[in-house]
Amino acid sequence: MALTIQDVEKLQLLYPEHKIELRGGEITIVSPSDITSGLIAGRLLTRLNLWIEPRRLGFVFDSSSGFRPAEGELTAPGVAYISRRRLPRVPRSYGQIVPDLVVEVKSSTDRVKLIEDKLVHYLEVGAQVGILVDPDEQTVSIYRPNQAPVVLAGEAILSLPELLPGWQLPIAELWIVEFGDE
Repeated sequence: MALTIQDVEKLQLLYPEHKIELRGGEITIVSPSDITSGLIAGRLLTRLNLWIEPRRLGFVFDSSSGFRPAEGELTAPGVAYISRRRLPRVPRSYGQIVPDLVVEVKSSTDRVKLIEDKLVHYLEVGAQVGILVDPDEQTVSIYRPNQAPVVLAGEAILSLPELLPGWQLPIAELWIVEFGDE
């Protein structure tokens, strides 16, 4: 028996501490991320917002925001962006739209292959860019339709000219800096 959005909503009431996603009539229960992944997602979300909001380009969403990118699906990417042109007003409901940009930050318990599959699916249903941030490898992989992923590491600069012309982020700014005894 395939599950529905309504089934997910009922489960969400029973298990509010878990993020529940639906794809192909099957649910995936997503546990909370480790705090390293949460911090990195927050850093990326902040950097995006600092560029997007003053320019009124669109909206950046965190991992608690649900989207219905295709019929019978409910997902919540780690970070998502939708241009103001495509979403002039934010509804008080799940987004009935595919984000322009979806970002997943790998947590310590995630399997990379599942994240890659999720990003490829987002591209298949209309996302322009998908990003996989891997804190363990300190890499950022950029997925675009009909292209091989581009992997950034070291001192590389992340840019998204097709979505945010002029925005740049040195990926080294995403990683955790240990504070010594000062």
